[in-house]
Amino acid sequence: MEAEATGWRGGWLNRLVARPGFQRWASTFPLTRGRARRDGAALFDVVQGFVKSQVLMALVELDVFRRLRAGPQTAEQMGRALDIPADRMQVLLQAGAALGLLKRRRGGRYGLARQGAALMGVPGLEAMIRHHRAFYRDLEDPVALLRGPERTELSEFWPYVFGARGDVAPDVARTYSDLMAQSQQLVAQDTLRAIDLKCVTRLLDIGGGTGAFLEAVGAANPGLDMVLFDLPQVVPDATDRFARAGLADRVRIEAGSFREDSLPEGADAISLIRVLYDHADDTVEALLSKVFDALPGAGRLIISEPMAGGAKPEIAGDVYFAFYTMAMQTGRARSAKDIAAFCRAVGFEQIRSPAPSRAFVTRVLTAVKPK
Repeated sequence: MEAEATGWRGGWLNRLVARPGFQRWASTFPLTRGRARRDGAALFDVVQGFVKSQVLMALVELDVFRRLRAGPQTAEQMGRALDIPADRMQVLLQAGAALGLLKRRRGGRYGLARQGAALMGVPGLEAMIRHHRAFYRDLEDPVALLRGPERTELSEFWPYVFGARGDVAPDVARTYSDLMAQSQQLVAQDTLRAIDLKCVTRLLDIGGGTGAFLEAVGAANPGLDMVLFDLPQVVPDATDRFARAGLADRVRIEAGSFREDSLPEGADAISLIRVLYDHADDTVEALLSKVFDALPGAGRLIISEPMAGGAKPEIAGDVYFAFYTMAMQTGRARSAKDIAAFCRAVGFEQIRSPAPSRAFVTRVLTAVKPK
């Protein structure tokens, strides 16, 4: 009864708030105008979100952050260097300052703000922003995307998730792997903070690309043996990475497809780092079943990826990654509860998923095969 009353009151209040006359009154009444103005500002921030993203794209495309790293410049100086009229460059720099990425200084000069400097220090972030050209085009008509188009640009960019499409050209594979490797560094940091590998003797990383995650694991766990399992196209770059990192004698690389081939055996822990959300439910279920069979008793499963669809919606998973995976046309961002259900269905126990330190980077779920 209490829940029904609460719902009734909530519906009545929402109907009241939705009236233009009430909004005009609330914005001037002393007891409500603060909340009304905050709500209005927050709503406008959502409305203008696409413009903010495109301002960021322009700043990255024009390499503004690196140009300002040497010192502040005026719009005239920056415009001459980039062949953009000074008045238009002024608009871009002023917008960057409004977003907190740049800082306006005396004399009409602009320099880096702390967040702008931090953007350059996040591995792969600028590459991901440039990559968003394809995502923007897929979201140009969001209703069409929701209804399911025959093709999207992101589905053409990420060829690995469609295992049945045949061989992937080496240059396409390298583009895919480079972008994944750059962004994988942050994921590796947060994943390693959330797990303990001290009792693991051999870790098998499935779908690990060129080995960015295992490189981080190897640096943090000197006595650990590792195996990378991924498609043949990434083996040369992975071999080079491990050689440069001094890990060639600690990492065995096995080429194959987890869709079609058996998984390497002998590992007492298996990691799936940003793998499941690339794939449909039936592929996820089949993969987790293979992982379960490949592990010994008490073997551990480590899953790390952005998650969405939980009881408490949040921006990164339920907005960005939910629509990104939709545009990929395969897979979806799932909640920790959904992933746990898949794990439980194939036999895993002791399933845990601690609150993430940075949900916009990744969330970790671990599970154990019964002895």
